[in-house]
Amino acid sequence: MTLVERVKRILLQPKQEWEVIAGESTTTPDLYRNYIIPLAAIGPAASVIGMSIVGIGMPFGSAFRIPIVTAILSAVVHYVLSLVGVYVLALIIDFLAPTFSGEKNPGQALKLSAYSSTAAWIAAIFVIIPALGILGITGLYSLYLLYEGIPVLMKAPREKALVYTIAVAVAAIVIFAVIVSIARIFIPYPVGMPG
Repeated sequence: MTLVERVKRILLQPKQEWEVIAGESTTTPDLYRNYIIPLAAIGPAASVIGMSIVGIGMPFGSAFRIPIVTAILSAVVHYVLSLVGVYVLALIIDFLAPTFSGEKNPGQALKLSAYSSTAAWIAAIFVIIPALGILGITGLYSLYLLYEGIPVLMKAPREKALVYTIAVAVAAIVIFAVIVSIARIFIPYPVGMPG
């Protein structure tokens, strides 16, 4: 299955696609090479374009542009930490499984971490135009993907899937906050900008 087909199916038919994914034997290197690495690159690449070429709108109609080298450095840091973050989230998903009557399975946990992140990775394209960055909220659909995938991949009972999803989402927020904080060290925001 191609990358585009998998993205389309996980976004449009998640219930059916989780069943397909559960039956696949995918190695960690294959999952990274064929899915995680290309999709996780969307946000960092879009941020370089948005921050250095398009620019961040400022009061009185001007735009602030981050120097290209700074933006690339920040994007690389963000990208590498995102690749690590997917794996760390998988470890947390696997660790929490017995707490929610699920089955520990590191391979399934990594697939769940990776494929449920699809919507967030795709939504990151909006940062190409910083003013549209708010549309990145559509990436919250990843929470629904996670919710649908937990009972299938981690074998947690459906009635515990919501609480399991919330626990994983809190962990993901912490991981994301750390990634963003470290990546922002490399970006000098102008005075008056949040940061």
